[in-house]
Amino acid sequence: MRTEQLEYIAAVTRLGSLRRAAEELRLSQPALSETVRNLERELGVDLLERKRSGATMSAEGRELLPHIINVLDAVDRLRSAAGEQHRISRMVRVGTVNAATVPLLIPAVRDFRAGHPVTQVEVVGAQQTDIHRALSEGGFDLGLVNHLAGDDVPAGLESTELLRGRPVVCLRPDSPLASRTALSVTDLLDTPLIAMRSGYVMHRYVHRLLDGRAPSFSYSTDGAEMGKLMVAEGLGVTVLPDFSVVDDPLVRGGALTHRPLTDDSTRVLLMLQRRRADPVPRAVQDLHDAFVARARALVSGN
Repeated sequence: MRTEQLEYIAAVTRLGSLRRAAEELRLSQPALSETVRNLERELGVDLLERKRSGATMSAEGRELLPHIINVLDAVDRLRSAAGEQHRISRMVRVGTVNAATVPLLIPAVRDFRAGHPVTQVEVVGAQQTDIHRALSEGGFDLGLVNHLAGDDVPAGLESTELLRGRPVVCLRPDSPLASRTALSVTDLLDTPLIAMRSGYVMHRYVHRLLDGRAPSFSYSTDGAEMGKLMVAEGLGVTVLPDFSVVDDPLVRGGALTHRPLTDDSTRVLLMLQRRRADPVPRAVQDLHDAFVARARALVSGN
């Protein structure tokens, strides 16, 4: 016996017609009729009286109808309880390349927590390829990754553009370069450069920008946050999307500033990604919506 068989019987009883029940349930009438007959054979009673004018509940069916309704009500309560438990206890895992952590990720998680006070959110820093793999395999629910305008989106992933910015040079306010309104590639070659490791979009961007030329000295690090800390400690400059620098606490506190690059029209996109066509749990959808809402607020604020 299957739950949908009981649901079909209830629909036929409520609508008084196999045809109308089939239309509401989006089934063919022969398929619905066969399903009901299978249930009748299993129970050993005729639940319906079939007439030219329609189908009505038989006497035996009327006796069993309260039990059918009770079973369906119990199933509804079970589904509701399971959904609530799923909403409350689920852990949502977010992979991020650490771009826009302060102006976007942290406020979005804070907004999400207002509606999901006991749902755990695990934020994992990783490279873009690792995030894509984990999304495809179900290890992450959501991913925040950078794309350069024109990059292809991996098949099987659904992407939402959150922010669109431009690369900027992140430096200390007391750096001699801070007196300029914009910086050139030559400026990057003449000062220690803190670059993202291979596998990050900004590594690919800087490699293309320098066109095979090497800076006077360079460091490599994982992610924007560590890069900004190294700049704040005076180790050099780094190139990041402007949306990962604007309104950063280090900028607000006067430890960092940033300048645009001359003669460069590149656009960097911050994308929110998840696996395509999966049933989306409520907590994941709500956190997704919190990211989108926070990104819109940032854009409108600019």
